[in-house]
Amino acid sequence: MPVPTGRLQHRIPKAEVVELLEVESPIAKVEAIIENVSPRGARVITNSICAPGKQVRLNAPNEHLNLRGRVVYCQRLEDGRFAVGLQLDGRVAKQQKPPKL
Repeated sequence: MPVPTGRLQHRIPKAEVVELLEVESPIAKVEAIIENVSPRGARVITNSICAPGKQVRLNAPNEHLNLRGRVVYCQRLEDGRFAVGLQLDGRVAKQQKPPKL
Protein backbone atom coordinates (compact mmCIF):
# COMPACT_ATOMS: atom_id res chain seq x y z
CA MET A 1 0.00 0.00 0.00
CA PRO A 2 1.56 3.35 -1.00
CA VAL A 3 2.32 5.87 1.70
CA PRO A 4 0.85 9.35 1.06
CA THR A 5 3.36 12.13 0.55
CA GLY A 6 3.05 15.88 0.79
CA ARG A 7 0.87 17.95 3.11
CA LEU A 8 -2.20 16.51 4.75
CA GLN A 9 -3.96 19.89 4.87
CA HIS A 10 -4.51 22.06 1.83
CA ARG A 11 -2.69 25.40 1.88
CA ILE A 12 -4.41 28.48 0.52
CA PRO A 13 -2.19 31.09 -1.17
CA LYS A 14 -2.52 34.58 0.32
CA ALA A 15 -0.84 37.92 -0.10
CA GLU A 16 -1.88 40.01 2.86
CA VAL A 17 0.08 42.24 5.21
CA VAL A 18 -0.12 41.03 8.83
CA GLU A 19 1.67 41.66 12.11
CA LEU A 20 3.69 39.21 14.19
CA LEU A 21 3.81 40.17 17.84
CA GLU A 22 6.07 38.54 20.41
CA VAL A 23 3.95 37.08 23.21
CA GLU A 24 6.55 38.02 25.86
CA SER A 25 6.82 41.58 24.51
CA PRO A 26 3.64 42.57 22.64
CA ILE A 27 5.13 45.99 21.90
CA ALA A 28 7.64 44.36 19.52
CA LYS A 29 5.79 44.13 16.20
CA VAL A 30 7.11 42.78 12.93
CA GLU A 31 5.31 43.43 9.67
CA ALA A 32 4.96 40.33 7.51
CA ILE A 33 3.15 39.10 4.41
CA ILE A 34 1.19 35.86 4.57
CA GLU A 35 2.35 33.63 1.74
CA ASN A 36 -0.05 30.78 2.43
CA VAL A 37 -2.27 29.50 5.21
CA SER A 38 -3.81 26.19 6.30
CA PRO A 39 -6.26 25.40 9.10
CA ARG A 40 -3.38 24.94 11.60
CA GLY A 41 -0.50 26.96 10.21
CA ALA A 42 0.83 29.73 8.04
CA ARG A 43 3.95 30.72 6.18
CA VAL A 44 4.83 34.41 6.36
CA ILE A 45 7.58 36.47 4.76
CA THR A 46 9.31 39.12 6.87
CA ASN A 47 12.47 41.24 7.00
CA SER A 48 13.27 40.05 10.55
CA ILE A 49 14.64 36.74 11.75
CA CYS A 50 12.37 34.78 14.11
CA ALA A 51 13.83 32.10 16.37
CA PRO A 52 12.21 28.64 16.15
CA GLY A 53 10.21 27.90 19.27
CA LYS A 54 9.35 31.58 19.88
CA GLN A 55 5.74 32.21 20.87
CA VAL A 56 4.06 34.82 18.67
CA ARG A 57 0.66 36.28 17.93
CA LEU A 58 -0.47 36.57 14.31
CA ASN A 59 -2.66 39.62 13.85
CA ALA A 60 -4.50 40.03 10.52
CA PRO A 61 -6.95 42.91 10.99
CA ASN A 62 -8.47 42.64 7.51
CA GLU A 63 -9.35 39.00 8.20
CA HIS A 64 -10.43 39.72 11.80
CA LEU A 65 -7.86 37.17 12.87
CA ASN A 66 -5.70 37.20 16.00
CA LEU A 67 -4.16 33.81 16.82
CA ARG A 68 -1.34 32.66 19.05
CA GLY A 69 1.27 30.41 17.49
CA ARG A 70 4.80 29.07 17.59
CA VAL A 71 7.62 29.62 15.10
CA VAL A 72 8.47 26.22 13.59
CA TYR A 73 11.19 27.36 11.19
CA CYS A 74 12.85 30.51 9.91
CA GLN A 75 14.58 30.25 6.54
CA ARG A 76 16.68 33.00 4.92
CA LEU A 77 15.57 33.71 1.36
CA GLU A 78 17.82 34.77 -1.52
CA ASP A 79 16.55 38.36 -1.36
CA GLY A 80 17.59 38.71 2.32
CA ARG A 81 14.08 38.33 3.75
CA PHE A 82 12.96 35.38 5.90
CA ALA A 83 10.27 32.75 5.39
CA VAL A 84 8.75 31.87 8.76
CA GLY A 85 6.59 28.79 9.34
CA LEU A 86 4.01 29.12 12.10
CA GLN A 87 2.07 26.42 13.92
CA LEU A 88 -1.11 28.14 15.09
CA ASP A 89 -2.89 27.24 18.34
CA GLY A 90 -6.35 27.92 16.90
CA ARG A 91 -7.90 26.88 13.62
CA VAL A 92 -7.95 29.35 10.76
CA ALA A 93 -11.44 29.56 9.37
CA LYS A 94 -13.22 31.96 7.08
CA GLN A 95 -14.02 34.91 9.30
CA GLN A 96 -17.06 37.07 8.79
CA LYS A 97 -16.67 40.79 9.06
CA PRO A 98 -18.44 42.37 12.01
CA PRO A 99 -21.65 44.22 11.17
CA LYS A 100 -21.37 47.95 10.53
CA LEU A 101 -22.97 50.11 13.20
